[in-house]
Amino acid sequence: MARLDAKTRAQLPDSAFAYVDSRGQRRLPINDASHVRNALARFNQVLFEDDAARDRARLRLLRAAQRHGVVPIGFVSAQLQPQRRLPKGHVTFLLTDIEGSTELLGRLGDGYAAVAATVRKIARRAVRAAGGHEVDARGDEFFAAFAQAPAALGAAVAIQRALRAEGWRDGAVVRMRMGLHSGRPTLTETGYVGLAVHAAARFCYGAHGGQIVLSSSARAGVLDALGEGVRLRSLGRWRFQGLREPEELFQVEADDFDPDFPPLRAAELVVAA
Repeated sequence: MARLDAKTRAQLPDSAFAYVDSRGQRRLPINDASHVRNALARFNQVLFEDDAARDRARLRLLRAAQRHGVVPIGFVSAQLQPQRRLPKGHVTFLLTDIEGSTELLGRLGDGYAAVAATVRKIARRAVRAAGGHEVDARGDEFFAAFAQAPAALGAAVAIQRALRAEGWRDGAVVRMRMGLHSGRPTLTETGYVGLAVHAAARFCYGAHGGQIVLSSSARAGVLDALGEGVRLRSLGRWRFQGLREPEELFQVEADDFDPDFPPLRAAELVVAA
């Protein structure tokens, strides 16, 4: 790949870059085939300002690859063209988040990166084993989609058990909150959109570390296929900001899970009249 010197780079138009941030800084040059290949390899290393910026860069890079006859392959292809692999129609989402990640980072310092990498490896292994599909993974969050709700529940249970069994360094306690929700989102070139995505995120954020929370729609899909020793308990109906109607939520229980958690976060319990 011919290296871009400062003068040549400055002469390129903004359209020759996959990403131009709000300050005008231009990244991921895509002016020719060799630079497109380099941008494909480096795409997941770029820190984007927000999801919308990342999606715009993703599409611009994909169009450049098509224009220059470059075929995205492997992991990067899956990231750039999620619609080719993700389930459509009735989908069950699994969202996870590390509880207390800021405090954990402060305690472990540079060691936190290894912990986060292990958490992500555990999640990916469980999702693949259950036949699910990784949608996104950034920071402390992990987002997966499943064609079948029992598979999503199986993956969530497997992740929680693997986290409990892991020997964490420096006596760290790593706990993940999880939310499962089923719905019919729209699958676009940049991934899933729709109320189902937002609802799943709300339910995950409302949970506590070590807790798996299911929506009523997800529960309906797993009732006849609960794993051995796995039970569901109603948490009542909760109102979340941004969702029109209250949602009855359920907690996954098993003999090796913590049984009790505080009330859900960022939500209001609806008391029956």
